[in-house]
Amino acid sequence: MQSLIESIWENRALLKEAKNQEAIKNIIEQLDKGVIRVAEPKADGSWQVNDWIKKAVILYFPIQQMQTMELKPFEFHDKMQLKTNYAQSEVRVVPGAIARYGAFIAKGVIMMPSFVNIGAFVDEGTMVDTWATVGSCAQIGKHVHLSGGVGIGGVLEPVQAAPVIIEDGAFIGSRCIVVEGVRIGKEAVLGANVCLTQSTKIIDVTNDTPIETKGFVPPRSVVIPGSYSKQFPSGEYQVPCALIIGKRKESTDLKTSLNDALREHNVAV
Repeated sequence: MQSLIESIWENRALLKEAKNQEAIKNIIEQLDKGVIRVAEPKADGSWQVNDWIKKAVILYFPIQQMQTMELKPFEFHDKMQLKTNYAQSEVRVVPGAIARYGAFIAKGVIMMPSFVNIGAFVDEGTMVDTWATVGSCAQIGKHVHLSGGVGIGGVLEPVQAAPVIIEDGAFIGSRCIVVEGVRIGKEAVLGANVCLTQSTKIIDVTNDTPIETKGFVPPRSVVIPGSYSKQFPSGEYQVPCALIIGKRKESTDLKTSLNDALREHNVAV
């Protein structure tokens, strides 16, 4: 499948052939069932991004026709079908929640009114809370909590870009934004309104000397919004960053509330 998709990617005229369209549709079906995924964890803790699967998702759009879908009293007009068979998959979906066909939603997931885009992978026992969005190809681990209004960015192009990855047991606080392929380590806790892009400074302030990183929050880290001073031609201003203020205690229940996790580190909430 990979070699075929690469061939079609280089020569879009091949999209006209029925057998190639069926191959692309088969890949999207496998994404929908969780047989394959855009990114997958490796034994050493790193992640492998399967660019060719993202290419297949992009190629799926031009072979689909616009159509009207009715879910009385609502009406939609789109190229993508919506996911179905939630009862069979043992997924709880509250009215107002929408997932596109081609997104995998595992057993035990709860979807409050929210949106999950094509190519995303949401693993077992995860809560997608009210108005949270999971972008295209984002990878959400087991027993993750995406709080109200969380924005998990999607990525299709450029195809070599890594998707956002939220690893098992992470707790993402209300109104957080995680985009541009940022990875959140296992059981990390993000306080409300933390915004992470690839250019956001993530500063560990738990020791005498701050340690700056970008693009990755280490496992079990407790993170809150912060700022630092930066000089511009017109003067000095405060620029947003994220502060690692401690580690989640081993004694802390994985389903702990965000408030409890922050209170452990004497942060007012």
